Amino acid sequence: MTFVRVGGVPHHVVVEGSGPVCVLSSGLAMSWFDWDPVVPLLTPHRTVVRFDRPGHGLSGPAAVPPSAAGEAHRIAGVLDTLGLDGPASVVGHSIAGFHAEAFARLHPSRSAAVVLVDSSIEEHARVPAAPAVRTAVSRGVGTVLSAAGMPAALGPLTRRAVVRLSRTGGGDPAPAALVRRCYATSRVLQGALLENTHYRAVAAELLALRERHALPDGVPFTVLAAAGGVGGTRWVERQRALARRLAARFEAVEPSGHLMMLDCPEVVAGAVLAQPRQLLAQTPEPRGA
Repeated sequence: MTFVRVGGVPHHVVVEGSGPVCVLSSGLAMSWFDWDPVVPLLTPHRTVVRFDRPGHGLSGPAAVPPSAAGEAHRIAGVLDTLGLDGPASVVGHSIAGFHAEAFARLHPSRSAAVVLVDSSIEEHARVPAAPAVRTAVSRGVGTVLSAAGMPAALGPLTRRAVVRLSRTGGGDPAPAALVRRCYATSRVLQGALLENTHYRAVAAELLALRERHALPDGVPFTVLAAAGGVGGTRWVERQRALARRLAARFEAVEPSGHLMMLDCPEVVAGAVLAQPRQLLAQTPEPRGA
């Protein structure tokens, strides 16, 4: 593992394996180690890059509120600092599905493939009013909760409960030491609150990007929907509609909850490895982290 500076913020990054580059980006309040079941299936064939967004995992606190374009540029910035400037496959889980699609639209020449893992969907999102006020309130709430000792008292327990509820079977496989190292901190609490506060704004921005930036030709998309999640058939149909909009391959994955990388890691890895054969000829540029 290493740390690279992007936008003035230290980002925790883990790079493993060899071959064409694949970026794994986690959902809101998740960490790099949540991809652990998927990584061994990919590293014999791919250079796998995992990074924590600001306020997540081991990365530094967020300097600015998130945006769809900002997160797309963040992915590019992480790859730049690693010296990996060729096309990359981007796998986005949950809210990071917004970021992965934005990356393909804003960095078409750097996009090899996109896999959306039970991606967030907001068909009619609008930018909320007073974003600066929302940011201030989010930071204020985080400060108050941190001063009351809530991260240390409830952070790891909340993480464990959310993971259990987001799976079809089993609990949280993450080591207790790692969970406490990340989720007992005010930094991760603040990061989760900030992303949640600006979720609608990011979704609305992505809708606007769809109007201005077409998807690049020849870049395959895959949409994986959790068929065993709490959303039921309605959620699966929304995911299917997203796949139609993106001209993507669609797969309803059952049994799987929202945390598909934990429930069905082989399906996630298979979607990455099923990309066109010509991508196998690509080799990443030397790293210069």
